[in-house]
Amino acid sequence: MGNSILDIGVTGLLTAQSQLQTTSHNISNANTPGFNRQQVILNTNIPQSSGAGFVGRGVHSTTVQRIYSQFLVSQSLQIQTQSQSLDSNYAQIKQLDTMFSEATSGLSPTLQNFFSAIQDVATNPSLIPSRQAMLSNAEALVSRFQSMDQRMSQIREGVNTQITSSVVEINSLADQVSKMNQQILLAEGAAGGQPANDMLDQRDELINQLSKLINIDTVRQDDGAVSVFVGNGQALVVGAQALSLQAIQSPDNPENLTIGLVSGDNVIQLPESQITGGILGGILSFRRVTLDSAQNALGRIAITLAQTFNAQHQLGMDLNGNMGEDFFTVPSPKVISASTNNIASNVTVGISNFNALTTSDYQFSYDGTNYTLTKLSDKSSISTSVVPSGATPLILDGISVTGAVILSNEKFLIQPTINGAKNIAVNITDTTKIAAAGPNRTSAASTNSGTGAISAGTVNSLPLNSNLQQPLTITFHTPYDGQYDVTGIGTGLPATNQNYAEGADISFNGYKFQISGNPAAGDIFTISPNNSGSADNRNALLLSALQTTNILESGSATYQSAYGQLVSQIGNKTRELDVTSKAQGNLLAQAERSIQSISGVNLDEEAANLLRFQQAFQASSKVIEISNSLFDSILRIG
Repeated sequence: MGNSILDIGVTGLLTAQSQLQTTSHNISNANTPGFNRQQVILNTNIPQSSGAGFVGRGVHSTTVQRIYSQFLVSQSLQIQTQSQSLDSNYAQIKQLDTMFSEATSGLSPTLQNFFSAIQDVATNPSLIPSRQAMLSNAEALVSRFQSMDQRMSQIREGVNTQITSSVVEINSLADQVSKMNQQILLAEGAAGGQPANDMLDQRDELINQLSKLINIDTVRQDDGAVSVFVGNGQALVVGAQALSLQAIQSPDNPENLTIGLVSGDNVIQLPESQITGGILGGILSFRRVTLDSAQNALGRIAITLAQTFNAQHQLGMDLNGNMGEDFFTVPSPKVISASTNNIASNVTVGISNFNALTTSDYQFSYDGTNYTLTKLSDKSSISTSVVPSGATPLILDGISVTGAVILSNEKFLIQPTINGAKNIAVNITDTTKIAAAGPNRTSAASTNSGTGAISAGTVNSLPLNSNLQQPLTITFHTPYDGQYDVTGIGTGLPATNQNYAEGADISFNGYKFQISGNPAAGDIFTISPNNSGSADNRNALLLSALQTTNILESGSATYQSAYGQLVSQIGNKTRELDVTSKAQGNLLAQAERSIQSISGVNLDEEAANLLRFQQAFQASSKVIEISNSLFDSILRIG
């Protein structure tokens, strides 16, 4: 009897000791990241059969179990990877929002100053200081475009840096997970299958850190190892083996780094659209959805401004009596040959309609049969089986492919506006070359007896007619019959018996004017070169009017309203990400609280457990003491 009681007391003492050790372990790791509290699982020993029934033989511990909810942890990982994606996206777009919304350093005030300077030239067309102020403000406008583009390029470089550092960290964590898999298998094998709780916690914490960087899926194997998959099911960790990611240049655009999976001697590019979570997914989404579009939008404003301003400037005449030249340098589309293309392959791209430009990039490809131009933002496309040329161009959204030397299955990335803000420049440095005047002047003969009046006239759109400044004479018939003759040099001249309609457009040699009122028989009107037209401001007024003309967005937006739309889009997206990021953060906090309510260490509860297990330990010690006393009593009887 005494010996049986002793055995029972010893089992109670040992289990109480295990419980005390486990509780102490919980308390000491209360602040350890990823630690799940543990508890000793007890079972009664097999009782001993006797004539009076089964007599208990004490207790034993079957295992030390961690309190863990796989469901809550899996849910938390998904919430966390999305939260980190939103946070990293917001951190990046906030930089753009700050730059675009700045009242003093944004584009709007500089654009306004430029057109104010043009208006000053229109007021004082012969004053050199006014003209110099116009050139200075043009240089300031160009500088603002370039500085904003440079800032976005710096942000792009920062994205590349973050991609590289994230990939290094992902590889390190993946390697640690694979090693932990191996250690857990060895430890649990040596322990007869008992769970290596602390190692399991460490592995879970590594997976938790990994999910902050990239969206992952985990699969628990039968042997207890965890396999980790990224993207569209590409394995990153399989048991004790870890693969690695690599930051590689995008085959389509070498300026951007993207993600590749190293498989043996090969690197397989992972589609960026499949990397949707974590810090890495957030910065890739920012670059793809926001940064590219914003840089294209700013470049589109710069290109359209340069082209439309040049077109009007060339219709005027400068102080030297010459027709205007290009005021700005118009940036050309950027064309990038895919890294897999033949080095001799090339494509010729231009802009056929500046008003139709979008903020999208395009891809030109050849599949062996058809040449295809694809808009990457919505995948709309246009194809032809004929090699694009100047006579048979391939045109989409104002982008014109006019030549191609390309092999089957090759492709080119076309970025029509990406370099617009970067490469715009002022082409004029001489103030006398500002074409503020109209090239021709109109007049009515002093001998006219009717009430007819001729307008100042405007130049038709480019290209200029070679006879633009040839003198013309309009003479009404005598006797008056409502007709007139036009004499001079040019196509269709002389023109006789032209019917007069008051206020109707009359156009010869690329010059358009109107006659109003009631001309009399023999009345004469003339169009002549605007010699010594230093005080003429007609073209300056037309240049100034461009500020309020709807040119962009297919004729629905001015320069400033298009910029305002860009600022608004960035601002709205920033606020959206701010709100959704905070909401996701709250959701993550709730998930973590749910995990902590189950798996976290409650120091008050553990302190109570210490007292309870201490009492159990002391009681078991008392049992042993009584057992010894009983055994001694038996010996004395003997």
